[in-house]
Amino acid sequence: MQTTQYLSVILNELHQTVGLINDQEVEEFVDGIMQVRKIFVAGAGRSGFMIKSFAMRMMHIGLEAYAVGETITPRLEKEDLLIIASGSGETKSLVSMAKKAKDIEAKLSLVTINPESTIGKLAKPIVKLPGSPKEKEKSQYETIQPMASLFEQTLLLLFDSVILKLMEKKRLNSSTMFTRHANLE
Repeated sequence: MQTTQYLSVILNELHQTVGLINDQEVEEFVDGIMQVRKIFVAGAGRSGFMIKSFAMRMMHIGLEAYAVGETITPRLEKEDLLIIASGSGETKSLVSMAKKAKDIEAKLSLVTINPESTIGKLAKPIVKLPGSPKEKEKSQYETIQPMASLFEQTLLLLFDSVILKLMEKKRLNSSTMFTRHANLE
């Protein structure tokens, strides 16, 4: 197969995921973001990269957003929101963060393939995304892509869609956002 044919298959898989995402779950997720002052995000591996890009865009629209583990990240406090992106919902470091968030009465949201996971039992709202976990034999979802690639790509696109919805709610446009873009170069 040609490389561009693989690209076509990947785009088709992504297109199919849209119909498998529950609108109500996403709207509840968006509303949860709008109701808090500080938002923290966490994920491991490629999911971590995707959710960090989400934190960056939230900052661009004027939300107070932080990536867990960065040197300038403040402490999570009661009533703050921790958003975790985890395909399995079982990554040990993320489970530990989720439990700590609940202990201090922070709000916890999860975007995952597996809502019945350890983190899923602690989080609300949960946005379930289609995709295949790293261990393909445990998946009911078919993809040609390796490991959790489809989940990670869908994360990025979902987060960009959430940004558009937040922009709508805050009555922002790209020009407004650009005023918060880095300009030190």
